[in-house]
Amino acid sequence: MTGLLWILLYQWFGTLLSQLCLPLPGPIVGMLLLLGHLQVRGEIDASLDKTASCLLHHLPLLLIPPAVGIMTQLEAFLTHGGAILAALLGSLLIGLPLTGGLLQWLMGRRH
Repeated sequence: MTGLLWILLYQWFGTLLSQLCLPLPGPIVGMLLLLGHLQVRGEIDASLDKTASCLLHHLPLLLIPPAVGIMTQLEAFLTHGGAILAALLGSLLIGLPLTGGLLQWLMGRRH
């Protein structure tokens, strides 16, 4: 229960910072703050580890709303399918190499 409280507090604080001064979504800011806290601390609390594992176990449930959106908005997808496909392909071509490069850089810093 304590792990969930920490996650929610960091999300709330991230949302607060996002509303006040940062142009990023609050949950992203909260996640980065939690990551920084864990980096400084050097270890993960058992309750936080258990909560994160439980949340990751149920992660596929987050794919249900996009699937429902695709089914209910099929007409919009058919009308603007080319633009949607171009945006998805563009983000894939930019995001995948960027993520891979970042991972390689972080792993190089680790050793």
